[in-house]
Amino acid sequence: MSQPKSILVTGGCGFIGSNLAAHYLDKGYSVSVLDNFWRVGSRQNLEWLKERAEKSKGTFQFYEVDLRERSSVQNLLSQLKPEAVLHFAGQVAATVSIQDPYVDFSINAEGTFYLLDAVRESCPEALFVFASTNKVYGDLSVFGVVEEETRYTCPEHQRGFNEKTPLDFYSPYGCSKGAADQYVRDFGRIYNMHTVVLRLSTIYGGRQFATYDQGWIGWFVEQVIRQERFSISGNGKQVRDILHAHDLIALIDSLMKKATTLSGEIFNIGGGIDNSLSIRELISYLEKTLGCKADSYHIDARKGDQPFYVSNIQKAQDKLEWVPKVDKWDGVNKMIEWVNSGIK
Repeated sequence: MSQPKSILVTGGCGFIGSNLAAHYLDKGYSVSVLDNFWRVGSRQNLEWLKERAEKSKGTFQFYEVDLRERSSVQNLLSQLKPEAVLHFAGQVAATVSIQDPYVDFSINAEGTFYLLDAVRESCPEALFVFASTNKVYGDLSVFGVVEEETRYTCPEHQRGFNEKTPLDFYSPYGCSKGAADQYVRDFGRIYNMHTVVLRLSTIYGGRQFATYDQGWIGWFVEQVIRQERFSISGNGKQVRDILHAHDLIALIDSLMKKATTLSGEIFNIGGGIDNSLSIRELISYLEKTLGCKADSYHIDARKGDQPFYVSNIQKAQDKLEWVPKVDKWDGVNKMIEWVNSGIK
């Protein structure tokens, strides 16, 4: 199989999916998008993609399909037989998984299995990329953290956590994504499929319609800009590494080029330690940049929240010849521009 030219993007009307679809349309690919409009902003992103497709070199097809409908998924894959499947559909909020664990399971675990098995049956040579999560590592409480003035640090993992970190799903969300994560990995190993698992840290950028429980960079930016009162879970010293969507797309490009060499691979993906920040550091930067005071208050920390999670991205750098290029503060400035654009 040469580098794929026909792709299916699941969740293609979501934040990451729409950015991916637009990128490959611009490159002249045949792009099919599957979505069920689960997320806020999905319909706006579809209209944006349709407009983008008219100006692009590629071809665009949209399919309103729910991954939980197995026969629909099977029929679509047998019809399309894409050369690459970028699986970014899913239930993405830990809070929702606690409120309704079955819905979370049916979308993330069952839905992924139905899609994966349909690919095995209809186009087993396709590259299959799955968007997993850092939440498969649990709360990481076995590793000690040090509380500093504005953030937590983890002396045992100063450069972040690599792919050998023990799994500990902990939350219903971690369980559903973790089950799917392992299925994708093992279908690669057992059936020799070209599967790749990306355990993502915080991804942010344009076309992200952030909400209280998903997309925290965009959410805090929006609240500070609008001068609305908002809550911060815990003391705000929790640390994540952040990766702009443009850098994630560059990573997917690298995967495309190496599709035939990949089988059951796992990568921890984020901005790395140099692009890490705490909630407090983000809020402080927004206050200085926007020239206003954030109207925030603190509530109890979320159960199972990781006080410190940073991706060790060395494996991706070595195997995929990829490095993040968007600096964290430049990326936050881009997010400010997106929110200020008034698209919402």
